[in-house]
Amino acid sequence: MTMGRERRGGMSTLLLGIRMAFDNPLSRVILRALSHELEENGERRAIIYKALELYAGVGTASCFTARFAAYLMKGIMKFFMILANGNEDEAKKALRDPALRRGVTVVFQGLALYGVTVPQKLPAPFQVVWNFTNMCNLRCKHCYQRADRPLPNELSYEEKLKVIDQLDKAGVPSLAFSGGEPTIHPHFLDMVYEASKRGMYVSVATNGIRFADIKFAEQVKKAGLRYVEVSVDSADPKKHDEFRGIAGCWEKAVKGLKNAVKLGFSTGMAVTLTRMNIDEVEDLINLAEDIGVTRIIFFNFVPVGRGLENAEELDLDPLERERVLRKLARENSKRKLEVLCTAPQYGRTVLQVSHGKEVSPTHFYTGSDPAVKALTEYIGGCGAGRIYCGIQPDGVVIPCVFMPIPVGSLREKTFWNIWNTSPLMLDLRDREKLRGEGFCKKCPYKYICGGCRARAYGYTGDYLEGDPGCLYNISLWRKIREKTRYVEEIRKPAQLILTQP
Repeated sequence: MTMGRERRGGMSTLLLGIRMAFDNPLSRVILRALSHELEENGERRAIIYKALELYAGVGTASCFTARFAAYLMKGIMKFFMILANGNEDEAKKALRDPALRRGVTVVFQGLALYGVTVPQKLPAPFQVVWNFTNMCNLRCKHCYQRADRPLPNELSYEEKLKVIDQLDKAGVPSLAFSGGEPTIHPHFLDMVYEASKRGMYVSVATNGIRFADIKFAEQVKKAGLRYVEVSVDSADPKKHDEFRGIAGCWEKAVKGLKNAVKLGFSTGMAVTLTRMNIDEVEDLINLAEDIGVTRIIFFNFVPVGRGLENAEELDLDPLERERVLRKLARENSKRKLEVLCTAPQYGRTVLQVSHGKEVSPTHFYTGSDPAVKALTEYIGGCGAGRIYCGIQPDGVVIPCVFMPIPVGSLREKTFWNIWNTSPLMLDLRDREKLRGEGFCKKCPYKYICGGCRARAYGYTGDYLEGDPGCLYNISLWRKIREKTRYVEEIRKPAQLILTQP
């Protein structure tokens, strides 16, 4: 270790060290051996996971294999941290969190199976978003699920438990409940508890109405929920209520967020970027700061569900999106809270605006950590079908909640099987397969961005086409818009003829 350099700590440095150390065939042989599972105290876990548990000082093992693996892991970890100039004590502290241990295990297993790839391929996603139910107490203009009433074939209580078991066996580190509105479903609290007790990081994306009741918020906290993300689409209550379809929902959303902050949840305020609120960026960030949330996340508008029906009214053109992404990047550098965005182009924008000093490889992080910079091409860009996927209320797995293409049903196959064998998922993990008229396939930023695959699919019907929302694809955007307007002009006289007596 070079003297005089500041030692870095945390999971980013550890992951960088892992990638550097295991970029060779011999290391992969060791990792494959450590990826095998063993059973102890009624639990089946990868040897790597048990070794990380012992290394972090939070577990015991009667099994010789686990103890020997932990001994090896201690030496390996020390080597990683020296290699990446990191702080071993901070890495140990981070690994006391079972969800982080699960995440590191997935990385190890990915390296064992595939070696170092760009982007990195994994045997399980870092996060699964579960559209828990189709029922909802709002009627939002942009809802990707067209949520209102529960579907007739939604999973039963017993089937939901089996889903959590499947995710646990696959090693998924993080489970996010979405919908519909998951908090109004009678099974919600039980499933939060079941996922949490298995060591998953459990979060919820909600309209916040139930969290306005402090007693409900306390119940969910007790069940093991760790992160609360509430949607607020305008700093103006009237505009938010109109967008969400129910009067008075802004006040409840804000109260719900305040309750979550008060109870010590990690918190986020979610905003879908549309033409309705593009001029409110500063006001929305100010509101988030006043509430006291950990971060504000600006969601990319995707033409799916009701969003497709209202795309002409709501969606930003590439120039508008570029301007707002640059504004978000500048705001992030001067604000106390994190300013994040789910548009994959944000990774490129942050890099350009900061002149290479900062990166935003995922919508969970924006900053200047050198270790994260080094990992950007491996973890960055659109995560659909690659580091994340969705599950529908009926158990159908989809690559992204904004791209509802069925790739398998958990009523028929295991989650592990679907994730690792779906041809569509495999396509999404290979940026060399990008194609079509758009610029994405030859863009120099395709490994830190790759374009939003859901927007590509929503507008062109091809999930490997260029993302029409990007400035570099403005010609594709104009072509799509001209075609859309042409179709609308044809429809108008046809509708007049059909409605004439």
